[in-house]
Amino acid sequence: MALIKKQLKVKNKQGLHARPAALFVQVANKFDSRITLKRDDEEVNGKSIMGILMLGAEKGSEIILEVDGDDADRAVVELEKIILSEED
Repeated sequence: MALIKKQLKVKNKQGLHARPAALFVQVANKFDSRITLKRDDEEVNGKSIMGILMLGAEKGSEIILEVDGDDADRAVVELEKIILSEED
């Protein structure tokens, strides 16, 4: 079992709102790993759209992606692409 933590900066001009958040949750739910997003003192389930929206992660926000499980390596690769994407 692997625990991977990555500090990332949100690149999307809209931040992690609506469409990018929905895409993140859709991809996150393909994996068995526990996925957590952290921003400042907030920590949310990466498989919950409401949780991600509550983070209020706008463009330039520093967030920590934490993935724990057997498929963590693959999950981090796919989820990192969404956070770092500048496209909606």
